Amino acid sequence: MADKPVPIAEKRLMDVKLGELTSWATTKDFSPNGIIAAIRRGHDRYYNKYINVKKGGIGGVAMLLTGYVLLSYVWEYDHIKHDRWRKYH
Repeated sequence: MADKPVPIAEKRLMDVKLGELTSWATTKDFSPNGIIAAIRRGHDRYYNKYINVKKGGIGGVAMLLTGYVLLSYVWEYDHIKHDRWRKYH
C-alpha cells in the first residue's frame, strides 16, 4: 500500500524540497497572530522535547543558554569590534 502524498501546506520546513520552498512559504500565515502562533508552537515543541521530560539532563538548558550567548554576541559585535581597535590608544 503506497503512502498518500502529503499536501505541501502540511509539510514541515525540514521536509520541504528546495524547489517547493516558495510555494510552501506562500501557504504560511504571516499575520501577527500567525507569527505568534508559530512562535508558541516552536516553544511548546522545544519545551516538551528538552525540558518537560522524565529523566532530563542539562542539555536543553545548556542549548538555550548557548543560543542566548551567541545572540548577545551577534547583537554587540559592532561595539566589541570598535573597542578592539581602540584598546591601546
